[in-house]
Amino acid sequence: MESADQGPDEAPEQAESILLQEPVEGTPPVVADPAALADACAAIAAGTGAIAVDTERASGYRYWPKAYLVQLRREGAGSFLIDPIPLAGELEPLARVINDTQWVLHAASQDLPCLAELGLHPISLFDTELAGRLAGYDRVALGTLVEKLLGIRLEKGHSAADWSKRPLPVDWLNYAALDVELLIQLREKLEVELDEQGKLGWAMQEFEAVRTAPPPAPRAEPWRRTSGVHKIRNPRSLAAVRALWQARDELARKRDRAPSRILPDTAIINAVTVDPKTVAELQALPVFSGRVQRRYTANWFRHLQAARALPSSELPTPGQVSDGPPPPNRWADKDPDAAARLSASRTALTAIAAEHRLPVENLLLPDLVRRTCWKPPADLSVDGVAEALHAGHARPWQVELAAAALSEALHAEAPKPEAEHEPEGQPQ
Repeated sequence: MESADQGPDEAPEQAESILLQEPVEGTPPVVADPAALADACAAIAAGTGAIAVDTERASGYRYWPKAYLVQLRREGAGSFLIDPIPLAGELEPLARVINDTQWVLHAASQDLPCLAELGLHPISLFDTELAGRLAGYDRVALGTLVEKLLGIRLEKGHSAADWSKRPLPVDWLNYAALDVELLIQLREKLEVELDEQGKLGWAMQEFEAVRTAPPPAPRAEPWRRTSGVHKIRNPRSLAAVRALWQARDELARKRDRAPSRILPDTAIINAVTVDPKTVAELQALPVFSGRVQRRYTANWFRHLQAARALPSSELPTPGQVSDGPPPPNRWADKDPDAAARLSASRTALTAIAAEHRLPVENLLLPDLVRRTCWKPPADLSVDGVAEALHAGHARPWQVELAAAALSEALHAEAPKPEAEHEPEGQPQ
């Protein structure tokens, strides 16, 4: 275990790492039919221990974030690459084998939703990325942790590929299999470190929170996340952004294409800024002048015209609509005492996080801190603040570390301006 003032990333350098370019047992064949799946399930069932799990999606290419490849590995069974596309609706045998076993994933929150769509749900999990953060590592990418803790460099490079492509190239399959090749060994190393640091119980609470997290609520106005929309302040122009965004989203959904491949955000903002008065003027703009885009230009222009014709009552207002507090940089003007509470809370939490070698955002979610500081609980005692943190879904270990310091910070007030005094009269 490192000394109290030495984090894991400052540990002495290991010997030169070994490059692993393909799985030690060779590239597994792709499981793409029920018979091959049955054989894979039998082999996995005969293995022992937790199961390493990963997925490959086609982010940036497809609209739906579904899994196009599922990678599994278990001691005594080997690695498996399962193609869920031809096996749609036929993965129940796999669910029966793996759902009642602990999974080991890296950045589990990214993979669990698309696995759930396939009927695959872990009874418990170990997240190596989250474990690395809690153990105090600044860099927690899979390849970085594997090299740091196991002395092996993984051949990487296809994470941004179009995994909906068929057939999948062999080098892509090698990359995919390597993602689970060493997950079990990495988990073992991290588990030991967390136990030595007294953080293993914290980690298990975090893993369970990830496993049981509900799907995120749909955004009320997702079009407001269009890149560059902050430049648009006029309500009618914002309506035009909304109209183009919604038209693009509908087309992307129908074609199962990433929205950015239908029409980039930059093109939406440019069209709204230029405000073309004819289809020809719109076609003259970058992106819209392309051969493929010209087929849809009339459609985009129709939506721009519809936005121009909206009554004032239907125009969006500038600024992000949110049920939370305003941006912190506006707190000093809107509520100076809230700004003082936030500053004191951040200082206190940063000190606690440093003491325990934790990222401050893992100690307590920044959004929960902001909401608590903007509208504190009526009871500012340690117990009252602890109750508010529990209500905000903080884990017990987080409440235990943070409640007392936050209770004190929530008593902070902004300095009061000095009272102005009338100049004293001259002596008679």
